Amino acid sequence: MTRESSIGRTHPIAGGGALALASALAFGATTPLLQRFGRGVGPFTTACLLYGGAALLSMHAGPGRSGSPLRRTDMPRLIAVASLGAVAAPVALAWGVQRASGVTASLLLNLEALFTVVFARVLWGEPVGPRVRAALVAMTAAGALVVARAGGSGLDSRWGVMAVAAATLAWAADNAVGRPLADRDPTDVVLTKAGLGAVASACLARAFDEDLPSWPAALALAGCGAVGYGLSLRLYLRAQRAIGAARTGSIFACAPFVGAGLAWAMGERPGGATTVAAGGLCALGIWLHLTERHEHAHEHHAIEHAHSHSHDDAHHAHHHDVYPAASHSHPHTHEPMTHAHPHALDEHHRHH
Repeated sequence: MTRESSIGRTHPIAGGGALALASALAFGATTPLLQRFGRGVGPFTTACLLYGGAALLSMHAGPGRSGSPLRRTDMPRLIAVASLGAVAAPVALAWGVQRASGVTASLLLNLEALFTVVFARVLWGEPVGPRVRAALVAMTAAGALVVARAGGSGLDSRWGVMAVAAATLAWAADNAVGRPLADRDPTDVVLTKAGLGAVASACLARAFDEDLPSWPAALALAGCGAVGYGLSLRLYLRAQRAIGAARTGSIFACAPFVGAGLAWAMGERPGGATTVAAGGLCALGIWLHLTERHEHAHEHHAIEHAHSHSHDDAHHAHHHDVYPAASHSHPHTHEPMTHAHPHALDEHHRHH
């Protein structure tokens, strides 16, 4: 079997979609837990503990890192994504979930997918085809169904709902602004972003004279941050590298339903016909993404860059004296070529 035919039998969109789905599961489960363990804890303190936990996880990530290392030129972008995604978004979410039901807060996170697709289209020109649009419509309709029903519970305040929506807007902007960081080592990105966010939030908590939480609450929130923000972000960056910001954000839209399901399991409210219908629409949206197949003849221009790669695809034919058995990262050159195979919006396929 030739290398060209081998790559033709792979499905990069499904692989990247699986990473995005795993990221969504890790993130979605934290929302109702954040509501429970964050009671009585200030929003800046909560944000500090969440991203402090994410930073600690990254510090102990161990071997197996991938991607090129961070550069000095990445710092302005890292500061921007830390301000948006590790300060503004978690502070708004922490404040909002204390003023909205767990179900409503979880499902409102569905807005992040819509905002991410819009930002990816505007900032990076990512194409949004009929299948992606259909997936977005299905997921948005699913969220609208359950949010409309949950809104009648009397547990939600207007300001709480607006704060959660503002958090999704900040995270979507973080996703789009941070897209070039997807080619960097995800452990380094998470560690730097989380560390900057935790320090900034700690300073704000001190400035606003927030009280220190109890040790059980602090440990629980740090644990939520390690899994829901540290691990989830690493998976999200790997998915972005494989399938682009718009598709990753849209698949990530299932996270709200994970949170809503956990909230119901924790006794907030039972499910019903509306929940079943919403779950079906969400599953349809995910299926549309995971089964998307994009293949056509396309041209690669000469380029030199550094990122994690292996030599079992049709793009990395450069020479090594001894070929590495695993993925590795170093500066390398791609010669011009034209071919056809299934592909996604990864670092080698930015065409429209």
